Amino acid sequence: MLIKLNKVINKKILIPFFLLLSIVLFSHHLIALESRYPEIGNGRVEQNLVHAQKYMVSSANPYASEVGMKILARGGTAIDAAIAVQMVLTLVEPESSGIGGGGFALYWDNKNKKISSYDGREKAPIKAGEKLFQENGENMNWWEALAGGRAVGVPGIVAMMEKMHQKHGKLPWSTLFTDAIKLAKEGFEVSPKLAYSIANKTNPALGRYDEAQQYFFPNDKPLKKSTIKTNPELATTLKRIAMLGTKGFYQGEVALDIVKAVQSVTDNPGLLSTADMINYQAIERSPVCAEFKQHKVCGMGPPTSGGMTVIQILKLLEAKNLKHFPPSSVDSVHLFTQASRLAYADRGKYMADADFVKVPVDGLIDSGYLKERSKLIKK
Repeated sequence: MLIKLNKVINKKILIPFFLLLSIVLFSHHLIALESRYPEIGNGRVEQNLVHAQKYMVSSANPYASEVGMKILARGGTAIDAAIAVQMVLTLVEPESSGIGGGGFALYWDNKNKKISSYDGREKAPIKAGEKLFQENGENMNWWEALAGGRAVGVPGIVAMMEKMHQKHGKLPWSTLFTDAIKLAKEGFEVSPKLAYSIANKTNPALGRYDEAQQYFFPNDKPLKKSTIKTNPELATTLKRIAMLGTKGFYQGEVALDIVKAVQSVTDNPGLLSTADMINYQAIERSPVCAEFKQHKVCGMGPPTSGGMTVIQILKLLEAKNLKHFPPSSVDSVHLFTQASRLAYADRGKYMADADFVKVPVDGLIDSGYLKERSKLIKK
């Protein structure tokens, strides 16, 4: 999801606004068993360059983008629009996004010339330990461990959204849910991407659990693209959150349903508790920023590695004169892949959750260090 307002974007600062969202099946009576894995592509579409005078919304689904535009047209802030967009994505893109998962966000406040960074990442249950994904002393098969209650952390999106809205929102919280609730009641058109994911069972939970089977495989057949699909249970859940805020999600009936679903999975039960839900808090953290040519590039810092990895790749390529090579040329692809190789090597060795592990953030994006590392890129 990327939302930009021309009036609030400093041209000297490049801000990747990412919400990294895990895969979720979610309804009022069953919260799905969240799982996270690399997104599987289902095609490639060439897009045209688009310009806007006042604002722009870009998301993974037209329904969500249209809702975001409506919020901005009503005078809402970028955060207001992001919340409305996320609620719609929960409905129309359950294979990739949802309030049952977690995410990160960057926000540029042009008035105060400040970048805010928000951590809404899922948190492991307090009872989780180093042997969580072991059985009889052996590591579980990754694919088997991926689906089921054991893989579920405390969802962070709702808490993060509320925290951002309290600081940067303008429109009433409840109004940001109206369009998603209406779509859930009246129905949305299944996208080609969702239909592909269902038909190919790209999530291992598909086919293993009755609730998922009933929703995604009515009459034992996968949902087809362009099918009109409703989710009245999700509408009920969104109503509760709209009225009660985070209390409508992390406490009460919804929270109890989440915990029950996670703990009662017969083949892979999890450890999530009501205390885990109640105690979850989203965190505002310092972003990671570095100079790149005439720009200042900022991203999310630990516990995610995305911001630092992107900065490393850019600075590793800073002196390689990429502008002289077409984007898809052998030289361009070679330089990019080699810079990525070095950045991901550092990612694997040094990056972790800074609340528990010391991460050398400044050293990893230091210009001198990366200049030396770039010498390892051979032509």
